[in-house]
Amino acid sequence: MFQNSCPSVLPHAWDSSGLGALRVGLIGTGVVGSGTCQVLERNAELIAQRAGRRIRLVMAAARNLHKAAQVVGPDVALVRDPWVLVRHPDIDVVVEVMGGVGLAKDLVLEAIAQGKHVVTANKALLAEHGAEIFAAADACGVVVAYEAAVAVSIPIIKALREGLAANRIHEVVGVVNGTSNFILSKMQDEGLDFAAALSLATALGYAEADPSFDVEGIDAAHKTALLAANAFGADVPFGQVHAQGITALDPYDMVCAQALGYRIKLMGIARQVADAIEVRVHPTLVPQSHWLAQVQGSMNGIWVNTDAAGPTFHYGAGAGSQTTASAVVADLMDVARCGAAGDAGRAALRVPHRSVKASAVRRWPVQPIGQVASRHYLRFEWVDDPALQAEWPRWLQAHGVEVQDMLQVPHTDQPHRKAWVALTSSVRGDDLTRALALLSQGTGGPAVAAIYRVEDLA
Repeated sequence: MFQNSCPSVLPHAWDSSGLGALRVGLIGTGVVGSGTCQVLERNAELIAQRAGRRIRLVMAAARNLHKAAQVVGPDVALVRDPWVLVRHPDIDVVVEVMGGVGLAKDLVLEAIAQGKHVVTANKALLAEHGAEIFAAADACGVVVAYEAAVAVSIPIIKALREGLAANRIHEVVGVVNGTSNFILSKMQDEGLDFAAALSLATALGYAEADPSFDVEGIDAAHKTALLAANAFGADVPFGQVHAQGITALDPYDMVCAQALGYRIKLMGIARQVADAIEVRVHPTLVPQSHWLAQVQGSMNGIWVNTDAAGPTFHYGAGAGSQTTASAVVADLMDVARCGAAGDAGRAALRVPHRSVKASAVRRWPVQPIGQVASRHYLRFEWVDDPALQAEWPRWLQAHGVEVQDMLQVPHTDQPHRKAWVALTSSVRGDDLTRALALLSQGTGGPAVAAIYRVEDLA
């Protein structure tokens, strides 16, 4: 069981302006927690000048108190039991960087019930339970801030909710998982297969011991759901977000895509179409000339297309202790400017949790991936039959799939291996699947070896 080592009263600190310092309780003193402590200490005076009051870490909860003491310093009270922290009357804001969903959700809801603001970097928590958490925060007049949950060094949540607030946002498309992007960069530039690129990412610290959330697209899907929520003022049910990872990607397809003028990226896509939204993550062909195709290594890049500002591009580091801490502390500074929890006057002026006031949040229908229309990349295994090669594009067109570009591409490392690759016109996924099934049945081939969507971004 956790044990409490908390003093009954925490020290009050006042800055020169006479305003009370914002008193912070930190749950989690690992990579992000330690970075947050370092930034708060190193830039304390600058932070106070910009926030209008001091921000003081007064308590931290951690399993290993000895290690935590080395992170937070001697003036911070330490507890093993995080419930003591979230219920302590002398804490104004709780920073949750412990990760996970179950316990984190319970602690965040309790902090809100206790009238405390919350800052979190937990994208899984908010993507899966954000509607409940934001409703609780609105009812209690407190803030849940989460800039660090998406593309940490890029202030994209602030950009969507504030900088672009006057705009109708049409789409948000981005490379939002640094681990997968590092792997794809190595596969593209060095010809590594997935296993070798993942091994390198692990050795360099870009991939976790269990990388499944990153390489299966789940992490990117969490972030894309939050981007969609803010872009469209929406409640996005996470279970309806399509997530496809990169584990099955063949480097040969990266060679073929390059021959067609594209690069393959794991993309998070949030787009408004008629009275629905698309929220999806999958490997995607992007034109080599587009900014997103230039996002290399563990970096992140996000493309936002709007009606008034037009397209904007946001680029920065997607992971790291200090980079994540930068976003956490920026959220703390916003909270410091908000005034007391429950202050009705200030609460009315606070930035909404999902870009629009709670009463205006909509539950847009999320289009099933099979109903989403886009251009597609197809790779067919080589069939040495000129008549069949001439026939299959006409067969596809007869079934509603127009082949717009077609190319024979030899394999770089295996000269005897070659394939036909094609780009289609825009077609719904379900319609393409039916047409390809009919092609196989009607002609006896060729077999489709790979299918990926194409995004020709303006």
